[in-house]
Amino acid sequence: MTTKTFKRANGRKPEETREIKAQVGVIPNADGSALFAFGDTIAIAAVYGPKTMHPQHMQDPKSGVLRCNYDMLSFSVPERKKPGPNRRSQEISKVTEWALKQAVNLEEFPATVVDVTIMILQANASTRCAGINAASLALAHAGVPMKELVASVSIGKLDKNLVVDVDKDEEDFEEGEGATDIAMSFLANSGKVTHLQLDGKITSKELDEAIKLGWKACQRIKEIQEETLKKVGEEHEEK
Repeated sequence: MTTKTFKRANGRKPEETREIKAQVGVIPNADGSALFAFGDTIAIAAVYGPKTMHPQHMQDPKSGVLRCNYDMLSFSVPERKKPGPNRRSQEISKVTEWALKQAVNLEEFPATVVDVTIMILQANASTRCAGINAASLALAHAGVPMKELVASVSIGKLDKNLVVDVDKDEEDFEEGEGATDIAMSFLANSGKVTHLQLDGKITSKELDEAIKLGWKACQRIKEIQEETLKKVGEEHEEK
């Protein structure tokens, strides 16, 4: 459970995220694009499609296919990352696909594919969550039919204290029981969990509390997503 008197090294309250920034239309040549940032963690996403799926044998005659690709730029971390995909990026690509798939409605576009490319420009933990938030915004910006937006956040357990939106220092927390990191995603209106990953140890009671904290934080993320999309819509109307 969260200890209200717990002092985070970064000065944030236990339930407080880093500063959130969101923007759409950041990649002009994409069908839809977005930037989403938790403080120093910055993700961009680009959407292409729906477009005809090639090769033909991979087509689904009943629905379109969502295909996600996540990676980190070499300069996104202090120690330069080797360029190109690795096992971690392949795993997060699939996790992102699962997190978003329940929100998109591609039955109207059989035999097509929607490609979502996510790149991390700068990393300070919670990159997969920032990437999912950026991708959700980019899909909406592209006009891909969506049942709901998807909002994602990481919840950490530092010793016995639950905190929202962990940064790298908190991810490496070693005091007491150490750190546990829980990345989670929700359908932003209904609250259905579409993705949950746990790295560390936690009791079932603490996990219930973590999910409640995550849902509350994701309501604020959803508001920012909606405000960002609304602003773009108003700008188009003025033109």
